[in-house]
Amino acid sequence: MNYISTRGNAPAQTFSQILLGGLAPDGGLYLPETYPRFSADDLAVMRGMDYRELALTVLARLADDIPVADLKALIDRTYTAATYCHGRPDSDFDQIAPVRRLEDGLYLLELSNGPTLAFKDMAMQLLGNLFEYALEKAGQDINILGATSGDTGSAAEYAMRGKKNVRVFMLSPLEGMTRFQQAQMYSLQDANIHNLVLRGVFDDCQDIVKAVSNDLEFKGRYRIGAVNSINWARVAAQTIYYFNAYFAVTTANDQTVAFSVPSGNFGNICAGHIARQMGLPVHKLIVASNENDVLDEFFQTGVYRPRSAAETTHTSSPSMDISKASNFERFMFDLTGRDAAKVRELWGAVDQGGAFDLKRHGLFERVTEYAMASGKSRHADRMATIRMAWQRFGVMIDPHTADGLKVGLEHREAGIPLVCLETALPAKFEDAIVEALGRKPERPAGLADLESLAQRYEVLNVDAEAVKAVIAAHAND
Repeated sequence: MNYISTRGNAPAQTFSQILLGGLAPDGGLYLPETYPRFSADDLAVMRGMDYRELALTVLARLADDIPVADLKALIDRTYTAATYCHGRPDSDFDQIAPVRRLEDGLYLLELSNGPTLAFKDMAMQLLGNLFEYALEKAGQDINILGATSGDTGSAAEYAMRGKKNVRVFMLSPLEGMTRFQQAQMYSLQDANIHNLVLRGVFDDCQDIVKAVSNDLEFKGRYRIGAVNSINWARVAAQTIYYFNAYFAVTTANDQTVAFSVPSGNFGNICAGHIARQMGLPVHKLIVASNENDVLDEFFQTGVYRPRSAAETTHTSSPSMDISKASNFERFMFDLTGRDAAKVRELWGAVDQGGAFDLKRHGLFERVTEYAMASGKSRHADRMATIRMAWQRFGVMIDPHTADGLKVGLEHREAGIPLVCLETALPAKFEDAIVEALGRKPERPAGLADLESLAQRYEVLNVDAEAVKAVIAAHAND
């Protein structure tokens, strides 16, 4: 299995060759040359598998240059009840990603029982073990540069803390994250973790990650790697829970399922798109946006128009306060028929701060071929949805999950199971839960006084050179 760039000007490479990096040398994102397909017979065998067995079956197709025995050992080390032991007391920890039935045909896929209480742990814990494995094999070290709007940063840091030959430099916006999210990251005292807080918004952080990654001389000299969802291994690992959920809510492989996914950066739902391309019987993938509705605007109109930092709104679902969806390029590569020249043309406009209109390119009608739908949720919507879920189902959900449930219900179809993906536990968004329900969410054991812990971080202006200077100063620590 070789991987190619969405922009077509980078050599094909193996999974292990692209594992430690992020962007391809031409600025594009990696995807398989062709998607492996699971047949009806394959799906029949997979239906009886547990999460670890599913992970091995899926990833063995995507990472076929890693010996199966080694891959199995990494997966077995990652997906354990001990790792995914937080969350609600009634969760079934014999299952790594339990599916909760809300009512007939409506389900919640629990993805937030990992160490940082967010769905990012599902892939990031595996990525930490993959990185350590690959670096030890190669006798190398790496400096990971990432950006977070709330949950990616803590998931990456908890996955990489104490790992041999790994240092993490995580960019986060000065405002926007909750106190809990900030404390999860900034309270870590591990010597290999560096939190850099920028006087800007998440998109500024993401732009700097891309700028540093595109400086090939600096990237090579300081061995820069990525853990954001621009890293293919993260997206690959996220496809597993789509297969897992499908088998949990169906009884036969001729049934189809709809998934509703809160999404700002298009990474989580991109994994659903990949799973569908690999043969998973998906009826519809529903993109739920918040007030920063660049994705919903595209699926409604065909216009992809990233917003400026000044136009990006701070909301009560802050992890989706994103106006440049970096993984969207992967979807567009498939939508254009894998036309790298067309992707270069479209992103040439985006990279210059512009937009593109697929209707003008005669491509918008192809969106329906990929079973995509979308909708938007505002603050009042998510507060009402949190209250509804609590009163009707007895389930407390976080604001992002509420966005997904609200939009998912708008697209619900009779006879088609609807699975809403949980993104985080409500404990991470206490103020929103208090506003919606008049009570504080319960916290997992050991996290009651998280915000009172000593914090360690450095505040910087939005300046790629300043970030490079910090990396250079600590790159060999």
